[in-house]
Amino acid sequence: MKRIIFLISSIIPLSFVLTAQSRWWGAAVGLGHEQPYTDFRTFNLMTEDANNQLVPLFLSSDGEYMWSDNAFSFSAKLGGIETSVPMERVKAGTTLREAYIAAQAQYFPADGQLPDSLFFTRPQYNTWIELMYNQNQEDILRYAHAIIDNGFPAGVLMIDDNWQRYYGNFSFKAERFPDAKAMIDELHQMGFKVMVWICPFVSPDSPEARALADKGYLLKSPDGGTAVLNWWNGYSACYDLTNPEAAKYFIDVLRNAQAEYGIDGFKFDAGDNNCYASAPWMAYDHSATNVDHTTSWAKIGLEFPVNEYRACWKLGGRPLVQRLGDKDYSWEAVQSLIPQMCTAGLLGYAFACPDMVGGGQFTSFLNIDEDKFDQAHIIRSAQVHALMPMMQFSVAPWRILSKENLAIVKNMAKLHADFAPYIMQYARKAATTGEPIVRPMEYQFPHQGLADVKDQFMLGDKYLVTPVVTPALSRKVVLPKGTWRDEQGRKYKGGKTYTIEVPLSRLPYFEKL
Repeated sequence: MKRIIFLISSIIPLSFVLTAQSRWWGAAVGLGHEQPYTDFRTFNLMTEDANNQLVPLFLSSDGEYMWSDNAFSFSAKLGGIETSVPMERVKAGTTLREAYIAAQAQYFPADGQLPDSLFFTRPQYNTWIELMYNQNQEDILRYAHAIIDNGFPAGVLMIDDNWQRYYGNFSFKAERFPDAKAMIDELHQMGFKVMVWICPFVSPDSPEARALADKGYLLKSPDGGTAVLNWWNGYSACYDLTNPEAAKYFIDVLRNAQAEYGIDGFKFDAGDNNCYASAPWMAYDHSATNVDHTTSWAKIGLEFPVNEYRACWKLGGRPLVQRLGDKDYSWEAVQSLIPQMCTAGLLGYAFACPDMVGGGQFTSFLNIDEDKFDQAHIIRSAQVHALMPMMQFSVAPWRILSKENLAIVKNMAKLHADFAPYIMQYARKAATTGEPIVRPMEYQFPHQGLADVKDQFMLGDKYLVTPVVTPALSRKVVLPKGTWRDEQGRKYKGGKTYTIEVPLSRLPYFEKL
């Protein structure tokens, strides 16, 4: 493919306006619901991440892309982007797909590797919403047995924050886990792979912090002492993973924990760029910025096929599982899932999960009586997940749903498992070609007026998925040109918009014939 390159040499901010038909995506997965951009405030990639992954890339529906090696701030309006730094601007073709393929080949080519296949083929389960900070052996086993007893398939099980004695220590709390190894052995016997939550932070007044400081493995304060950063769980020291020796040491610590307990992998949390903006620090790599620490943290996961991230800087095309940021228990959150997953794919994060069914923001679930849950919301959220590359539960459906509605959600978990061969086919393609698994309409069907369709998506080349993301029992479906057949066997002529009835039990999707 011929690449026509426009190099921007000016040191003043880049500002340009294209035709009204040109639409732009990029920069932040957590802003996916704002994309394609029309009128967007200034956003700083150095200090903000919208609770998700970042890439210094913009893609246009007219086949152009823009890239910068460094973080920048930007704002947007219809047809144009304004950035605080000069960016390389490349005319790679005439479509969004051509822009993406050229950009990923140049800056984040696929490396041929996949995360553990269980992520794609079975649902995942996270203990966060049910247990929050009260992670303990008895309740974790109770949750796991309930999964099986209620007819859900075993998959990856994630033990979330506060299982360990303190941050920087990787031993289970003895008072909450009388025999952690036996617990994990039992989970394995039930068919689960087990992950535990970890972070790069170290409780400052701990033996580990003192030992790491002596080794020079922690970020330093300007006076040469240990830097203390403010993150959502308080004030902590932090590993300096720009130091190769510190990174190797940390990986060895994790492998030792695996050997001791039988842990399969890790949920790598709290690598957000804004955590590193809370206090001044000095790093082993004197040129390192906030986002470089985010990248150093993400690279640790490359050593563990069972991994998950929520924050990342660059590193598209690598075998890292990327989850959308914790969503509120709300319809607005459900409506954000599809466009944010589409943006994840456009930024090279094909191996992605749309947060947790019903939402992962635990404060949304506080003080809600079990009989007050909007069961339709849980069902529609599960339906969005069902035909995504990954599906993750946290709030227990069997606790909050009626028997009839639980059966619907269970059918969605089964549908996800039934689609596993197809999903794995496109996961392998993503690992070799770099193309997304979840694709926005404009990517697959360019210049058909579909750029602003945000409530439906393509799963690979073959299936158009159209979940309901509102309380309604019907929806409009925009079918691209061609012939389509829905999951009930009805055929439709494309190039038209249809209104279809969608009872709670139905997840409509269409096969391209």
